Amino acid sequence: MRKGIYVLPNLFTAGSLFAGFYCMVSTVNGDYRTAALWILASSIFDGLDGKVARLTGTASKFGVEFDSLADVVSFGAAPGLLMYCWALKPFGRLGWLAGFLFLACAALRLARFNVQVETVESKRFVGLPTPAAASMVSATVLFFYHMGWPASYNKLAILVLIYFLALLMVSNVRYYSFKDPSLIKRQPFAILVLAILLLIVIAAEPVIMLFTIFICYILSGPIGFVITYPRRRRLERAINRGHEVKKNH
Repeated sequence: MRKGIYVLPNLFTAGSLFAGFYCMVSTVNGDYRTAALWILASSIFDGLDGKVARLTGTASKFGVEFDSLADVVSFGAAPGLLMYCWALKPFGRLGWLAGFLFLACAALRLARFNVQVETVESKRFVGLPTPAAASMVSATVLFFYHMGWPASYNKLAILVLIYFLALLMVSNVRYYSFKDPSLIKRQPFAILVLAILLLIVIAAEPVIMLFTIFICYILSGPIGFVITYPRRRRLERAINRGHEVKKNH
């Protein structure tokens, strides 16, 4: 600390923290749509701080800890409070416990990520990333407003969604991290055309597409887990047989 800290990446982290706090301010004031937008803004800042730190060679332990603390507020407390005030309050104790579970699982997910960051592959996240879970909350609120539905339209589905997201964050389900170096290498021309078409569709219906994209990403983890389960079981059996052969010898 006596040597100083890197200002630029930590400014982006502070921006993410500010967005998360202002989300809670908007929630308390009853402006849920604005609160949802600030969660998305926090996700953007959170994605930029790490990239800026890596590109400029200014990554530090202080930055990692600051980022985790900011994420607990922006992607744990803020979306938990938003969902409780927007839709879960009528459930009483079950509602605020859902909000707390979301916060607790976000904190646990971040703590586990910090201790496993050097031991897991960079292409996959273990458990649903907290920014994705918070963004799904944001997309749900915006989707309901876009469709003209009140928060009471299907409260039970929203309650189930919060518990589902919370459990996915602390699960061992793996999610693609988009940190694959091959993504920035040369790609077929068709990939560029598809990307442009996707941008056009998103621009035409941003709220619906945002909701759809996050739903697909969140479901990709459990679907991939089920599909690869037989292969993992065969691998585990082969490893166990190998250990048994070694013991016998």
